[in-house]
Amino acid sequence: MRTHEAGALHGQSGHRPSWLRPPADVNELVAALWSATVGKDGTELRVGGVPVSRLARDVGTPAYVLDEADFRARARAFRDAFADDGVHPAAPADVYYAGKAFLCREVVRWIDADGLGLDVCTGGELTLALRAGFPPGRITMHGNNKSGAELALAVEAGVGRVAVDSFTEIDRLDRAARRAGRVVPVLVRATVGVEAHTHGYIATAHEDQKFGFSLTGGDAELAAHRVHAAAGLRLLGLHSHIGSQIFDTSGFEVATRRVLASHAALSAELGPLPELDLGGGFGIAYTTQDDPQSPGQLAAGIRAIVRRECHALGIDVPRLSVEPGRAIAGPSTLTLYEVGTVKEVALDAGACRTYVAVDGGMSDNLRTALYDADYSCTLASRRSDAAPVLARVVGKHCESGDVVVKDEFLPGDVRPGDLLAVPATGAYCRSMSSAYNHVPRPPVVAVRDGDVRVLVRRETEDDLFALDVG
Repeated sequence: MRTHEAGALHGQSGHRPSWLRPPADVNELVAALWSATVGKDGTELRVGGVPVSRLARDVGTPAYVLDEADFRARARAFRDAFADDGVHPAAPADVYYAGKAFLCREVVRWIDADGLGLDVCTGGELTLALRAGFPPGRITMHGNNKSGAELALAVEAGVGRVAVDSFTEIDRLDRAARRAGRVVPVLVRATVGVEAHTHGYIATAHEDQKFGFSLTGGDAELAAHRVHAAAGLRLLGLHSHIGSQIFDTSGFEVATRRVLASHAALSAELGPLPELDLGGGFGIAYTTQDDPQSPGQLAAGIRAIVRRECHALGIDVPRLSVEPGRAIAGPSTLTLYEVGTVKEVALDAGACRTYVAVDGGMSDNLRTALYDADYSCTLASRRSDAAPVLARVVGKHCESGDVVVKDEFLPGDVRPGDLLAVPATGAYCRSMSSAYNHVPRPPVVAVRDGDVRVLVRRETEDDLFALDVG
């Protein structure tokens, strides 16, 4: 249970609710560009200069509300933090936006315009990127089970890198490349055996899981040799990813040390490997108890680890790349809901909980049910001086696990028709959304300087039924 008061929009004119104040160590420029404020009369939340009542009236609820200026500022902050710092010109680093966090055509165009690369992990994501005009040479193709058709598409499009994940895929990709008369640049995804301090479903570097080739067991070395020997492939280096929503940088340090040791050994055997991809997984603030590092801090820390290890191994620093997704898309978006019902439920020892049901739920935010994820929320449409009550924000689906926010203090007078805002929903919420119970998916709307644009329109019941051929 959180102790911050996230319910009433109290305070002076123009002050932000507590959950919108980023932690003190977040890049100040990025924080300053976050445009959610309370209106001058202290009544309702505004995002990008747009009051939530107008958003609810014009686009309906639920809706994902994306602050374009904030999203793009975070992307540029990562780009700049990992760019050549002028002190170590031999160690440039590239930033690839992990599109699985959230992807639509307009976001693809923003990422392109702001100079980042793009990670995709399915044929659908790759096709979207290509249709939006993204340069294929700046795309990395991921995925643990890429089909022959997906690999053929990647080869034909000329993607800049393919991260291979199995021996079967190496052979499959080599055949596709030779058929097309091309040589495909390849990274070998290595499992480094690091237990990231995160939920088990989003930890990806321990041995007992589906991703990558084991460093400890020797499969990563065998995979690198097989890629090196393949006529249609060119080995760039190794790829490492230890999980998601990670705050403890010690995991990155251990992973980097292990993967660089393998990198050095392979370079001695096969010739210099020009690249090293250290993945992403950088955590964000879902509640006031989360304390993420800024892009500048992450870049400085990762660069220092790599330089130190390369010096100890006596090798040149490879060209680095990282893959933030959540850290760019997550904080820039909130989900706006309308309250439908309010119910008091008696608990043990005379306590009670207020169940606040909204017009969305696990179909637009699966993460609470899937990962036991924590979110905060606030009453967004009006000011309230009512005493806070312990509340649980739930959805409208026919599941007892349909929870959006597990525990939060909301004003005791919260009532049907109120608007609630749940921040930090930009990563994975739309990507994982479903039409469970035949509830149409919400739209994604971008706000900036008082303007509202629909990036992804609201799904309709006709959309839901269009594929039903019965």
